[in-house]
Amino acid sequence: MFQINCLNPIAKVGLVNFNDNYKLTDDVNSADGILVRSASMHEMELPEKLLAVAREGAGVNNIPLDKCAEKGVVVFNTPGANANGVKELVIAGMLMAARDVVGGIEWVKANTDDANIAKTAEKEKKNFAGTELQGKKLGVIGLGAIGVKVANTALHFGMEVLGYDPYVSVDAAWSLSRSVKHVLSVDEIYAECDYITIHVPLLDSTKGMIDKLAIAKMKDGVVILNFARDLLANEADVLEALKSGKVRRYVSDFPNPTTAGQPGCIVIPHLGASTEESEDNCAVMAVKEIMDYLQNGNIKNSVNYPACDMGVCTKVGRVAIFHKNIANMITKFTAEFGKNGINISDMTNKSRGEYAYTMMDIEAPATEEIVAALSAIDGVFRVRVVK
Repeated sequence: MFQINCLNPIAKVGLVNFNDNYKLTDDVNSADGILVRSASMHEMELPEKLLAVAREGAGVNNIPLDKCAEKGVVVFNTPGANANGVKELVIAGMLMAARDVVGGIEWVKANTDDANIAKTAEKEKKNFAGTELQGKKLGVIGLGAIGVKVANTALHFGMEVLGYDPYVSVDAAWSLSRSVKHVLSVDEIYAECDYITIHVPLLDSTKGMIDKLAIAKMKDGVVILNFARDLLANEADVLEALKSGKVRRYVSDFPNPTTAGQPGCIVIPHLGASTEESEDNCAVMAVKEIMDYLQNGNIKNSVNYPACDMGVCTKVGRVAIFHKNIANMITKFTAEFGKNGINISDMTNKSRGEYAYTMMDIEAPATEEIVAALSAIDGVFRVRVVK
């Protein structure tokens, strides 16, 4: 029986998918799998028996990925499960920036004692009127699950949409409308677009990408939307651009002391993926990912190990090996099985950066001796008997 610990409350619609082979536990040290949303795991001592962590959501900056990889712990995320919820809020952010809806609502609240508020509003509404989205250019940086949905939806508002993503996936390309212009340089988006929305992961290469140099290439009066990660923008540079009028609005889903309450900033309290539907979708996906891995050794949507799927094992046994992505490892693995007279009926080997994953279906049970021999090979992090 596999034991599962939830570091955060997880939607019941996901948890009900666990069958009788699974048990929820409050003791994280006894957990084979962990489900997590926002809780930080960086200072956590990983349990020795821990096999997998599934994060409800796309971002995994709260999980020590390399530490997990070197212990043979697979980390999953749930890309696309919350995409519609984020997309809808991005569209709302564009509308709020275009029409100054927030400013208008605050004006009404401040004038509730005015007996002639309707008449006064007719005089004041020009201060909040704003512009329409139709006919404007939207630049979408990052064409993953969310970026594609934002791009396609914006077309229905009559916007001209430019998309930039040098690593766009086949699935994303199939989903993206032909009416979206795929540009080859982010500078083209900076130069041409009235609205720019960012949907890329936070990496060393993307941290602070919206800085004074990028802003200088943008059109005057541009609106910048950030629903991915606050650190993608150098927000001190953004505030300077707001003061000068270079940037008209900065819409962010990440409240922090830099932008909260600042003129020109529309800051939302991290609501992007917080709909009931998004949380349910993430919970269901996370549970299914962790079950398929624990039962079959299959990996889908991992952020520290490669995707790998051998279906349900119909042979006597299945062994999974986590190891460094270096030469001659497969030869060493097969030699150990050969020494023990165990035939390998099927196998797969996949790599991701420094890490690799090998699964082998075998026609005899894996003994403690062969597990020990495989574990002793230099470069092996973990050997797991799946069946």
